Amino acid sequence: MVIALRGVWQCGTLHGGVMKQRDDWHLTEMLDYDHGRADPFAAAVRATRMPMVITDPARDDNPIVFCNEAFQQLTGYDRDEIIGRNCRFLQGADTDRDEVAKVRAAVEAQTDIAVDLLNYRKDGTTFWNALYLSPVRNDAGEVVFFFASQLDVTERVQAQRIIAEQKVVVEREVAARTGDLKAALEAKTLLLHEVDHRVKNNLTMIGSLLRLQARSIPDPAITARLETMLERVDALATVHRRLYQSDDVTRFDVGAFAENLISDVVGASGRSDIEIETRIATIDVPSSKATPLGLILNEIATNAIKHAFSDGQAGTITVRAALDGNDAIIEISDDGNGLPEGDTRPDGIGKTLISRLARQVRATVVWSDAAPGACVTLSFPVND
Repeated sequence: MVIALRGVWQCGTLHGGVMKQRDDWHLTEMLDYDHGRADPFAAAVRATRMPMVITDPARDDNPIVFCNEAFQQLTGYDRDEIIGRNCRFLQGADTDRDEVAKVRAAVEAQTDIAVDLLNYRKDGTTFWNALYLSPVRNDAGEVVFFFASQLDVTERVQAQRIIAEQKVVVEREVAARTGDLKAALEAKTLLLHEVDHRVKNNLTMIGSLLRLQARSIPDPAITARLETMLERVDALATVHRRLYQSDDVTRFDVGAFAENLISDVVGASGRSDIEIETRIATIDVPSSKATPLGLILNEIATNAIKHAFSDGQAGTITVRAALDGNDAIIEISDDGNGLPEGDTRPDGIGKTLISRLARQVRATVVWSDAAPGACVTLSFPVND
């Protein structure tokens, strides 16, 4: 009959459900496979370059009952030194006992298994053995043999070990380099925070000195112009304050800045009758855009406070900040006086300042009638 071995075919003779002439496995070296006589599978197993053995689980300790010439060459043992012994005779002091236990468990469970084992030759030298073990069953499903193929994979295992060792070295170097870069980044962050902190303090000091000087100027027109410049200095100080407080020195949340700026401007005006409504999304832009965007928003906010509610009336300023893909949109609207007929933007230095700063960040600024009040829309790309 034919016995199937997981896709490999082995031939033998069954009589009354019991394998007959098991000694045929011992005598395959006598077969003349060149002429195709006798058992062709046994001849093929004997002739193949793949080291192979067959064990008999019906015998005590599941001994080897057949080995081919390739197995003898691999291990250095003669056939008479192999037949009748359990495969464990190839194990040694450094053989992984956990892997051996897996093989033992597979034999007990009558399942196949593939493992890499460190084995020892007769002369004591070692080799890595890629062992594949599979049960051979008869028509009744009973295991009558175990078939095992071996392959010397020493070069592959050694290569894997070299790769693993090199990987450890590389990972160690990467970790060290990452630590250096992290320390450098922390130092850079600390330095930039210190710079922003000092700039903010210096701007605050400049503002205080100018305000002190403004009090001694008798001309109201000059004082008003000076106060306008001081508002811009304050806006720059606010920008650097937020940069100083930010965890990421490379990014600037212009949405949160717009919200805080409106609150600061309204608070500085002393107008407790002006309410603020906000719908703000996080808009992180490169920190290089912080200063021009901060000054643009300051011009829009102060213009709204001065002109929308110039007659002392109460009202509401609404700030919206949102993202549309890579574009940021910030709207500052009010329900105040609205734009004078034919007037769509502020005049003077404010107009010039907004125009020049907008070009720096590729922004567009649009004034429109909100009926009631006015609306200013600032739109710009978040990342160039």
